[in-house]
Amino acid sequence: MIYTPDDPIAALATPLAPSALAVIRVSGAGSLALLSRLLSGGGDIGRRGGNTIHRRVIRDGAEDVDEVMVAVYKAPRSYTGEDGAEIFCHGSLPVMRRIMSLLGRSGFRPAGPGEFTQRAFLRGKMDLTRAEAVNEIVRAKTDRARGLALQRLSGAIEGRIREARDNLVEIRASLEVMIDYPDEDPGGGAVNEVILDRTIALLAGLAKSYARGRIYQEGASVAIAGATNSGKSSLFNLLLKQDRAIVSEIHGTTRDYLEGVVSLEGIPMRLFDTAGMRDSSDPLEREGMRRTESVLEGADLVVFIVDSTRAASRADEELLARLANGGRRGLVRAWNKTDLPESRPAPAGFVRISALTGEGIQDLERAISTAVLIDAPAETGEPLLDSERQRDLIERSLAALARFRLAREGGMPLDCLAVDLAEALEALGEITGEVTSTEILERMFSTFCVGK
Repeated sequence: MIYTPDDPIAALATPLAPSALAVIRVSGAGSLALLSRLLSGGGDIGRRGGNTIHRRVIRDGAEDVDEVMVAVYKAPRSYTGEDGAEIFCHGSLPVMRRIMSLLGRSGFRPAGPGEFTQRAFLRGKMDLTRAEAVNEIVRAKTDRARGLALQRLSGAIEGRIREARDNLVEIRASLEVMIDYPDEDPGGGAVNEVILDRTIALLAGLAKSYARGRIYQEGASVAIAGATNSGKSSLFNLLLKQDRAIVSEIHGTTRDYLEGVVSLEGIPMRLFDTAGMRDSSDPLEREGMRRTESVLEGADLVVFIVDSTRAASRADEELLARLANGGRRGLVRAWNKTDLPESRPAPAGFVRISALTGEGIQDLERAISTAVLIDAPAETGEPLLDSERQRDLIERSLAALARFRLAREGGMPLDCLAVDLAEALEALGEITGEVTSTEILERMFSTFCVGK
């Protein structure tokens, strides 16, 4: 969908579901005048200036629809950079639908996904890294993900990208001087290698941070596996802090996998309780074990749990060996039932826990989060990327800079060097939106919620 940026638009900013209050946003040229025609009790709300709030009644002809509060924002001091308002109405479905219908009949068109934020970008209120951070805050599944997205919204990524661009612009200026005045420095020695090295290191660090940033935003899938009656369901309930799985001493109680969502060390995780593995002639239990195999195959990490009151069975050892085959990193070993007097000493590499009392659970959670993040670089306090688009463009810029350095060392003509440098700059410009296209904007904002 190609948006016409001056149309008056309207959208619900809260879910279409019963609630105490709902928020409807409007924005665009003439939006305040159009809205004022629907409000009784005080004339044009746009004449009293921006950053004001008004108590009014929305009317449909001679009929009162709802008593509302209207927050008014005037260009350019608004989220979108244009005139707009937020209507706070009662959160009943008939009220919301009636107001949206009334706005549509009064000259507003429905806003597209992310159109309010897209207008903010087009009017210079934010760059594309901050616009993406708006969506990342909305999609954040944990408080840690929210904090990282808020850091990006404050301009942390934008600042690093602009620093890199400024460095490359300085190098490009030196290169252009050499092209225009070749007799002064025919060897190209005026390129500042220190600045080039610093820029490459800055961009490489941002690109590597994507592995960790994406995990905090998207999370990981974790399957609890082991023999029957080893305590998988008890551990599942404990981590989930809900009584979801049936716990019983009867072997084969869990016939199918269960799943739930939990936050461990700030990482959102889909947690799976799987059927216990053992020899069985019961067709239902065998089907449960077949599904367990499928879950284990697709999981990012497996927590293998062993009953510490009895020696690991041959089936335990075979499954554990198969999971660890090939040096699988997504594997955590748990030694359960350590609260019982008959518990045996834990073998090396196992985390001692009691799914009944909670003993050792913090150690287990830490082990799980460490295993999930093992391929991600350590945090240094620098902002973390979450956007695949940004990561790809940074890598494109780094590839162009690698060609630039290689060509320069090989004595390539200066005008050829300028091409690689220009490509690196263009890629960074696409990250912030200084260089962009309608297609890129449509693809990016299509993932946003309507009303944001």
